[in-house]
Amino acid sequence: MIYSTELIKGTLKTIVLKLLADNKKMYGYEITQRVKELTFDKIQISEGALYPTLHALESEGLLVTEVEYIGKRVRKYYSLSPSGKSKSKEKLSELADFIETMKLLLDLKVKTA
Repeated sequence: MIYSTELIKGTLKTIVLKLLADNKKMYGYEITQRVKELTFDKIQISEGALYPTLHALESEGLLVTEVEYIGKRVRKYYSLSPSGKSKSKEKLSELADFIETMKLLLDLKVKTA
């Protein structure tokens, strides 16, 4: 099952911030592939959703960019700014709390292995 874009839309900034916190710097395609890999293809981020999110985070001062030339190709790497690092922790905490609240609201039982 692939999750709906509606569900992913509200968490995309947090996903990107978390990946960059864990991986120091990444480029766009690398982010999309890592998300697919980590979620066993349940979350697939389109370029049309990712790049506006990256640009928004950059304009908020949470990301810094670095351009690298690979042959004739240009690759733009994204990494967290100092404020991005603290915002990443804040967003992860907020999402974790939201998930717990949703479990209560929907009366969901936590799956145990």
